Order: sequence, then C-alpha cells, then structure tokens
Amino acid sequence: MPVRRLEHVAAGLAAFLAALLAMSLAGCSVTVADPGYTPPAPLPALEQLKQAPLTDPAGFAAGEDVLAFVTADRNIVCALTSARGPHVNLPYETNNFSDPGNAKLATVPVAHCELAVYPAPAAADIGDDCAGTGLGYLGGAALVAPGQARYGECRSGVTQMESEYGPKGTPNGPVSKLPVLADGGNLERNGLRCSAYRSGVACGNVSGGVGFFISRDHYELISAKGKNVQSGPAKAAKTP
Repeated sequence: MPVRRLEHVAAGLAAFLAALLAMSLAGCSVTVADPGYTPPAPLPALEQLKQAPLTDPAGFAAGEDVLAFVTADRNIVCALTSARGPHVNLPYETNNFSDPGNAKLATVPVAHCELAVYPAPAAADIGDDCAGTGLGYLGGAALVAPGQARYGECRSGVTQMESEYGPKGTPNGPVSKLPVLADGGNLERNGLRCSAYRSGVACGNVSGGVGFFISRDHYELISAKGKNVQSGPAKAAKTP
C-alpha cells in the first residue's frame, strides 16, 4: 500500500479514536437497539392514574375550580369539574349548572370527556332509554363521578368536540382554545384524575376503583365490581 494512503488511513483512525475518547469524557454513550427487546404493556387505566406523576394544574384552569384540556391529536377534550344532578359545569358545552333552580341539588366532583371520533356504546352500557324525549343514546361522551362511570348520553346531534374536530368539524370554538395535556400527563381535582396515554384518556377515582378509558376505537368502563370492555372499529357519528 502506498505510503501516502497509509498516512490517510492512520489519520482517519486517529480521528475516530479521538472522537470516541471525547464522547467518553463528555459522558456520551452510543445506544444500540436490542432486537430482542419487547416494550412493557401499557398500564391498566387505574394503575396509570395512580402511578403517573401529577402535572402542574396551573396551566389548565378553565373557570372557577375547573381544569380542562385536549389531547395532542385533538380527538378528546376533558374537564375535571362538578355536577349538580345531570347538569355538568363544562367550559366547552352550554349547560344549566348555574341555573338558580339547580342550586338545591348536591354538587359532586366529576370528570367529563367528549370525543371527535368514537365507538358506539355497547348494548349493556346503555343506561337510559331517553323515554319521551325523542333523543337517542349516543356515544362520544364519558363521565365518571366518585362512585360510577358511564359511556354515552341522551342527546340529539353532535357534541361540541365533534362539531370542532369531527369529520365535518370546524376548529374555531371553545375546544380549540384549550391547552394540550401531553402524553403521560396526569391531572387531579377533588379526588378524580385524568391522564392522556395509549392514544386516549383514562379518568377515574383511584381510591374507589371506578373509572374509564376512552379512545377513538374502543372504551373501557371500570367499577369496583369489575370491568366491562367494549371495543370495535371507530365510525364517524351521524346526527340522528
């Protein structure tokens, strides 16, 4: 091999060794993927709520004693808030929470979420026949109170989340102005928590063993008596 070429090889090797030494001195390391590594399974909803570090709630205030957020993919909006009977205090939906006639009702903490794309409720989870109202029991909304969780509600038309970020939505309403809760974030208010993870949101009362997990293609309801799981392909909701 010519002397000049040997000199170039030696110089290149010296530069490589010097770079490795510099990385070592700087505390750097080279990560090599392990082909046999299997990532751990996601935590169950209540374990996620229990173990995930709590996020500073200061940036999520949405009115008096209300926390609200959207997920990074803009498919779910949630509020940690209060309810009086069926009236939930929401910063993104018109509601009757503050009507004087409802002041006599007990105020309880709740977590409420809406989805832009969502599965239909399973037959076993339809807890209201909407009798005499002309409404349908539709998916796209979930609620947990200290002692119960439900998916679906009696309504006509789309939710606010669906109207902004659904298949035919226009994102210029109140949801579009809410902050994003990053994946793994975990908010708490009055004993209830909500966490964004697994491309969805879990909300629940950890101490009571009650909660839900929702995403665009399936949901889970968890109660102290066990868990009811419904899953299926997501379909664009239709206005009745």
